[in-house]
Formats: sequence, C-alpha cells, structure tokens
Amino acid sequence: MFDLDLWREIFQSINKNRTRSLLSGFTVTFAILLFTILFGIANGLENTFEEAFGTDANNSIVIYSGRTSEAHNGLQAGRKIQFKNEDRDFLLDKYGDKVQYFTSKVNKSVNASFRGEKNNYQLRGVYPEYMFIENNVVKDGRYINQNDVENKIKVVVIGRAVENELFSKTNPIGKYINLSGIPYKVVGVFTDDEGDNEENVIYMPISTMQSVYGNNDYVDLMHLTYNPEMNSDQALSFGNSIKKSLKDRFDVARSDQRAIRIFNMAQGTKQVDVMTSSLTIIILVIGFGTLIAGIVGISNIMIFIVKERTKEIGIRKALGASPRSIVSIILIESIIITAIAGYFGLLIGVGVLEAVGPSLKAYFIKDPGVDNSLVIGATLTLIIAGTLAGYLPAKKASRIKPIIALRND
Repeated sequence: MFDLDLWREIFQSINKNRTRSLLSGFTVTFAILLFTILFGIANGLENTFEEAFGTDANNSIVIYSGRTSEAHNGLQAGRKIQFKNEDRDFLLDKYGDKVQYFTSKVNKSVNASFRGEKNNYQLRGVYPEYMFIENNVVKDGRYINQNDVENKIKVVVIGRAVENELFSKTNPIGKYINLSGIPYKVVGVFTDDEGDNEENVIYMPISTMQSVYGNNDYVDLMHLTYNPEMNSDQALSFGNSIKKSLKDRFDVARSDQRAIRIFNMAQGTKQVDVMTSSLTIIILVIGFGTLIAGIVGISNIMIFIVKERTKEIGIRKALGASPRSIVSIILIESIIITAIAGYFGLLIGVGVLEAVGPSLKAYFIKDPGVDNSLVIGATLTLIIAGTLAGYLPAKKASRIKPIIALRND
C-alpha cells in the first residue's frame, strides 16, 4: 500500500540536506554523462566505417583481367587476358557451393535520349543477380530477369537520376529510350542509397549488350558474392583460390600480379572488424571504468550518509520506528536521487551529442548516438550498487540501541 507519510518524509529529508543530495546526484550524473558521450562517439565511428563501405554487399569479390607481366609456358609477357561467358560458368561449376550471387559485367558509355531530352550515361550489361550484389531497389516496374538474358531481349532498367533527367514529365515504364541510335524498352526504375553516382546508370541484359555492341561473348569483369556464413579468413582464402584457378586456366605465372586481379571485400571487412573490436574494447574499458568510479563514489557517499544519520536513526527508534522502516527510508532516498541524477546525466549526454554531432563529421564521427537501453542499464547498475552499498550499514545502524545512537558523534 502507498504510504504517503513515508514519501513525504523522504522528500523532506532530501530538501533538508540539499548539499548532500546534490553531491550524491552529481557523482551519478557525471558518470552517466561521460558513459553516454563515450559510447555515442564509438557508435559514430562505427557509422563512419559502415558508410565507407556504402550499401553494396560487403561479402563481394570483383575479378579484373589485365595483361601478363611475366612470360610463362612459352607465352610472352604483355599478353591480354580476356574473360568470356564461359569463365563464369567455369567458376560456378567449381565453386558453386561457395557462391551466393554471380554476374559478369560489360560496361559502355552511351548517349541516351527521349523526346528531345538527352545525356550521356554508363550502360552496364549484367545478369539479374547484380540487383542483389549492388543492392539496387526497384522503384517502379521490374528488374532484368533470366528470360531477358536467355532471349537477348532489348529492355533496360534505368536509375532514378536518369528518370528525373529524361522522363521528368512522364512515367518511363513501357516507354522506349534511344541508346546511341538503338531503341530499348524501359521495364523498371531503380534506386541506390549511394545516390546519383549509382543512379546515373542504365542496366540491360548482358547477352543483349554483347550481341548488339560487340557480337561476342567477352566480359569486362566478373562480380560475385560469397556465402555470407564464411568468416573473413575463409573469404580471403576463397578469393585466393579463385585467382589461382583462373591463373591456371589462362596460363599465367603464379607470381604475376597484373594479369588477374582480385578485389575482395573481406580484406576491408577484416580490417574494419579489427578496428571496431579494438575501439569497442577501449570504449568498454573507459566506459565501465567511469561506471565503476561512479559506483565507488555513490557507495562511499551512502556509507557516509548512514553514518551521518546515526543520531537521526536513534531518534526514530526511540519514537517507535521499526528497523525495516528506517532502512527503507534511507534506501528509497538513495534510489530516488540516483534515478533522477541518472536521467539528467542521460539528457545532458544526449544533448551534447546532438549539439556537437554535425561538427564531429570532420573527425570521421558520423551521427554519434547511444542506445537508451544501454544508458538505462548503466543507471540501474548505479542504483543497485548504491542500494547494496547503503543496505548493510543502514541495516547495522537500524539495530543500534537508541541510547547508543543518540550518544554517537
């Protein structure tokens, strides 16, 4: 049952001992404030790392071809390596169980026009899987499908920026866009979180592009994503295995670094994981160190408060107060002060992060923030620590005989 007299007495005690209450609260407020700011900055750094990788799949491998830099098996240096459709089939046959998505790609710059509007764009011939590798999102219509590839259908999917520039006054779906003199039906519009750089692109089936613009089966590069269950070391080993297989297939020396090149996101992911793990450990050590300092501070204050109130406890006992009620008053007072101070620490910390957040971008800290549940957990930890620290001396003081307590100096 709610005891109004008990709560009135608690708030009277807090009001009467303002200095003591403020000092107790300041310890908690400062600990939570520093805890919030530290973890907010750590989250900001993690956001920066994530942004650096963009929205593309972070388990991707890009395979480039070049020219040999060493003679090998009777073949001269300077030989051009040219990938074909069959090389994708070769890799899928050999590593299909380790591959998530796989596309070859052909790139070309084209002049695109529609009803008097025109501009130059990058045209990419791809397989349907490229949508998931690049993390494109279909805004209207559809993406390229397998039927388009198998039948070399003249269809394209345009980026949002292309739509805005060429089709500002009409819906592009079903319309025909002219690419360097050849009409193609627009079947979809896509968006990409990387913005105009990726949305100023037009996609078409790779088979259509090979047939129309080269009448061959050559590809510029191959792009795949590996099984996401692989860890960084397994993914790096997988990438090296692909390079070795292709070097053997094209009679390239193992030491040749130019003929076939691999860009493996696992390398960057591993470095970022190491950096974020190290940063998290450092922040945890500092953050929990601050929290421990707060726990020690509130514990010392609680012990001092109980000792200071020994005479008060004696008077209460002389007036008939039970040991339980005496302990309750002290502990509830501690909990109220700690909870309010922790809340203020959280508010100030979040306010500081919001105020200085924009200026921290110059220091590679993007959108610093902290999960409220984490800070609330830290505050509860301080409350529990303060309660435990005050319980034992309060319990001991509540057992003192009134006459002894009144003599206590």
